[in-house]
Amino acid sequence: MRHVAIVGGGITGLATAWHLIHGAQAADGVEVTLIESSPHAGGKLRATAFAGHTVDVGAEAFLARTSHTERLARAVGLGDDLVAPATSTVYLWTRGRLRRLPEGTVLGVPTAVWPLLRSGALSTGGALRAGMDLVLPRASWRGDRSVADLVGERFGQEIVDVLVDPLLGGVYAGDPARLSLEATSPLLHAAAQGGRSLLRELRRARRRVTADGPMFLTVEGGMGHLAQRLHDRVADRGDVRLGQPAQRLERGVAGRLRVVLAEGDAVEADHVVLAVPAYVAAELVRDLVPEVAAGLREIAYASVATVSLAYERADVGHPLDGSGMLVPSREGRTVKAATFVSSKWPHQSDPHRVLIRASAGRVGQHMLARSDEELSAAVHRDLAEALDISGEPVSTMVTRWDRALPQYEVGHLDRIAGIRAQLAATDGCQGLHLAGAAYDGVGVASCVARAESLATALTGGGTSSRARVPGEG
Repeated sequence: MRHVAIVGGGITGLATAWHLIHGAQAADGVEVTLIESSPHAGGKLRATAFAGHTVDVGAEAFLARTSHTERLARAVGLGDDLVAPATSTVYLWTRGRLRRLPEGTVLGVPTAVWPLLRSGALSTGGALRAGMDLVLPRASWRGDRSVADLVGERFGQEIVDVLVDPLLGGVYAGDPARLSLEATSPLLHAAAQGGRSLLRELRRARRRVTADGPMFLTVEGGMGHLAQRLHDRVADRGDVRLGQPAQRLERGVAGRLRVVLAEGDAVEADHVVLAVPAYVAAELVRDLVPEVAAGLREIAYASVATVSLAYERADVGHPLDGSGMLVPSREGRTVKAATFVSSKWPHQSDPHRVLIRASAGRVGQHMLARSDEELSAAVHRDLAEALDISGEPVSTMVTRWDRALPQYEVGHLDRIAGIRAQLAATDGCQGLHLAGAAYDGVGVASCVARAESLATALTGGGTSSRARVPGEG
């Protein structure tokens, strides 16, 4: 019997376990043990009661343009609970007020100049500078580049500061000057190596993408509902150990690996999947493969907070006729993004209350050093100014995510490939696998896609090569 031990009960670990037990990859004779340090599975998929609703305080949706996550949700019986956004309009808080995100952008990069001018999001000079991409020579290429490096060269710094920064900030809480173009923006990376004009190449790429159905979906009752359903299905036939932190990995007998738990127990397995943050994985393998541990420690993380607020509807002057707003870092605000929850999601609509979920914190900031009261007050001040709110919130809730978002800095893909090559070349470590947001994409869809690919490889149905979701990091 082949035994697979999965360390980490977030979406990657849960999805890997489910596919091994119940999916098309399931095979006779495969035993699965899922080990999670906290008392609850789900990781960043967490929903809680707030102001008479159940709201997500971690990941609130998944990319639906790929089939992996939707297929998984339907397989565990949540097909009737999938919900699409009621609106896709996004606002930018820039140049003194809210403005609609210019149409036709790809991660903030324009595919036409006129929408930039019409939106008022940029100065006239900034919009015209973006149009220079049409006449500039082909972009130079020298290996991986930062997003800001390429976009600034083609379109000017104002596009980076006003459009690219808040969009990447929402996904990675990162700095475009440090984030890898190839790892975070594969569509831009491919387009930049096409024709001379990046604008024209992106426009062609958008035309080739079929827009059938909504871009995002969520689960009524919260994304945590998906995690709980996966946990329950895995626990039916697998060994699930919650509240049992893994302490280290050792070589076992007959080429196996041993996961030593903090309580002194140990689990021996033919394959071990580390579906935990890179810094946790580094500590687990530091004695087994010190070189790999050193590489994992190089992956930086950003800490963020989500602040949920409920207001009386009569106190909010803005119509909230969109899914939310993004805030460029140059605006100097506490809020970097906000979801108009009661407008975006039909099942959260409330005739009397407005629900807003704001996020705060970027890489290099120390937002979590503030108290809950300080964070709530600062977020409320920003929202009150942006959305013309006259009253105090009737309820607030702060959720802290310490070292939550891995930073895919320049050279990320080579760095991860090198780490995996080191594992493959180390005696006794061929059965050790890395999976999760630190490696192949931070979104739920990317994590689920990697889990499915890995499960296929573990049961002999393919290779455990990197699985990414187009359009996600």
